[in-house]
Amino acid sequence: MEKVVHVPEVVLNSGYKMPLLGMGTAACPMPIDDLTSILVDAMETGYRHFDTAALYGSEEAVGRAVAEAIERGITKSRQQVFITSKLWCTDAHPQLVLPALKNTLGY
Repeated sequence: MEKVVHVPEVVLNSGYKMPLLGMGTAACPMPIDDLTSILVDAMETGYRHFDTAALYGSEEAVGRAVAEAIERGITKSRQQVFITSKLWCTDAHPQLVLPALKNTLGY
């Protein structure tokens, strides 16, 4: 029998539910394939909230892990995964904000 993991959530002003337990990726200086594998393993154990930032160098691994988790049936869709990222202070100038956000979103 499959074990169901329940993680408490908070409802945001937008109406979306955010899991209160998340996995940070700040201290993960490793090859992208290794980090992707670790993140997929985390999703198998129940994690659905991941924190990243362009500065961490982990955004691509988070994206790859979500895609793999969907492909493997670990999660049904991207909408079931909550991802937080950050606009780094060096990009907080009016002319840099939009390019930085587009980079984070993969545009």
